[in-house]
Amino acid sequence: MKLAPLVVAASTLSLGLFAFAQTKTEAPAETAAPAEAPTAAEDAAPVEAATAVTVEEAKADPANWRAVDPERLFIFDTNKGRVLIEAFPEVAPKHYAQFSAIIRSGDFDGTTFHRVINGFMAQGGDIFALKGRESGLPDIPGEFTYRRDPATMPLNFAIGPADTAKYGYVNGFPMMTQASFFSEMSKDGLVESWIPHCRGVVSTARTSDPDSANSQFFLMRDTSQHLDKQYTAWGRVVQGEDVVLAIKAGKESLNGEVALPDILMGAKVAADLPKGERPNVWVERTDGPIFMAANADVDEDLNVCDLPSVPAVVER
Repeated sequence: MKLAPLVVAASTLSLGLFAFAQTKTEAPAETAAPAEAPTAAEDAAPVEAATAVTVEEAKADPANWRAVDPERLFIFDTNKGRVLIEAFPEVAPKHYAQFSAIIRSGDFDGTTFHRVINGFMAQGGDIFALKGRESGLPDIPGEFTYRRDPATMPLNFAIGPADTAKYGYVNGFPMMTQASFFSEMSKDGLVESWIPHCRGVVSTARTSDPDSANSQFFLMRDTSQHLDKQYTAWGRVVQGEDVVLAIKAGKESLNGEVALPDILMGAKVAADLPKGERPNVWVERTDGPIFMAANADVDEDLNVCDLPSVPAVVER
């Protein structure tokens, strides 16, 4: 798939970054040097929330920890280490179905992280570059937002008053949303919500056509919320944010194109592995007493992307 150039401002430092180059050999339509580039050390800073909870403790404490459904758990084994991704089908069901199918086809195995930018993201999933063909699946219509029922899918931790909060969590996923009280005025009784492009979020590359996503994905190495409601975010890294940051970055002058890139050696859906071989993951409940107490004093004006990633513990 050819990916059209997009100029994006990554921060208040006015970093000129190009989200999706058209081809590996084609120069970006425009270039801009960053006013202040993030250093490798900054990009590699620890980002995953620390937890001293053991697997046994998480298993025994369902009020504070929930098990991840193995059908929603994607295993990305890279040459830099393992990345575990929890998908959120309710947010983007067509993207979930497509990426599940591609993973199960084996087409991601051996693909590279061909565009990687410090302080931004690591992009992979270019099947054509490896196999000389596309995924064979149709392009996916944009699912940039979804309609959420505050009654059946509430913000189980709202930053600020529950009826007016713009930020919070649903099942451990960072969430941005219309205020819940809008549901009382909307025709369908729902509100518009979406996963913001926080550090650790998994999203989908596309061309300038909003309905052109297919197989290419990107893993957020830092927060870039200018991508919100423009690209479909459908998951988050529950283990391996350090691995995502260790993926080799490309040169800014080449729009992040990587020479001798790191490799996604294998991708699997956890449910397809024998029970004794699959990783089992427990995520801290954002509606549990431990999380609620630890975040009771969070400033209601804080952006959810400013908070640490929700902790997880992994068996195997």
